[in-house]
Amino acid sequence: MLLRRIARPLFASWFVSEGMDALRRPAPHVADARAALDRLERTVPSAQVHLTDTQLTAAVRAHGAAVVAASGLLAFGKAPRTAALVLAGLTAPLVVVNLPDRTLRARTPEEKRARRDRLVRALAFTAGAVLVGADYEGRPGVRWRIDAARERHAAVKAATSDEG
Repeated sequence: MLLRRIARPLFASWFVSEGMDALRRPAPHVADARAALDRLERTVPSAQVHLTDTQLTAAVRAHGAAVVAASGLLAFGKAPRTAALVLAGLTAPLVVVNLPDRTLRARTPEEKRARRDRLVRALAFTAGAVLVGADYEGRPGVRWRIDAARERHAAVKAATSDEG
């Protein structure tokens, strides 16, 4: 459908932008990831995650590359459902990183608003990716096709056993 051919690349553009930003300028992403890891360690003391800045930078860049790859697949319509679900999974850490942090009292109202906006945007795009992943494009899903094939097989088997 023409709508999907236009909407998928437009939807994927945000993911491409975010992934390329993480690849090109990982420093702010690393700082956010470090803050999220520190918050995790404060909240769950048994969750000790010790990553060097080099390791965290590599992880941020790998995440960015994965986001760019999956959004490219979605934009070009190659395995769009799988690509969209991968994007939803890859966007979940962005939601966690942007969760409000009560321990950061020194933030200005503008910084708080920007963090809230990033959180809402990540939530919206995660939900959108789940919706795109659930789009059957008017065709029945695999489960329905399997059930229908089983019913046809059972009907054929019943018809052949009635003849004999």
